[in-house]
Amino acid sequence: MAVNEERLPLEREVRVEAPPDVVFQFFVDPDQMVRWQGVAATLDPRPGGVYRVNVTGTHVARGEYVEVVPNERVVFTWGWEDEGNPVPPGASTVEVTLVPDGSATIVRLRHFGLPGGPEDRHADGWDHYMARLVVAGARGDAGPDPWVESKGNET
Repeated sequence: MAVNEERLPLEREVRVEAPPDVVFQFFVDPDQMVRWQGVAATLDPRPGGVYRVNVTGTHVARGEYVEVVPNERVVFTWGWEDEGNPVPPGASTVEVTLVPDGSATIVRLRHFGLPGGPEDRHADGWDHYMARLVVAGARGDAGPDPWVESKGNET
């Protein structure tokens, strides 16, 4: 087993005031994705399909979908296109599980393969974006993302 696979995953959980079929779209539909994370997205939600999100205008996350179970679960590989980044595209895996909770959904995110495990610096990023998902998922406006560096760079 590789060193990164031995580390515990980074885990986050939030409750979104929307049913799973609504929340699911925020992980597979480019228009919904950019409501909470990124300035542009190319998503092909099927095993082997592309997952590419320009998160901040200059930093692009890329991987591929591994598993897509409508309204229940999405798994994709993930990493940064930035040259020299310690987490290159496909080097880690994000697993999202949607659990019905009355009229809401519990979103459980587990990010495997990060160099720092559960204490990795990506924890701040997931905290930031999961909070935005809570707002956008409940049909709200998460507002402009303060982490976006350049709205002109949407590649």
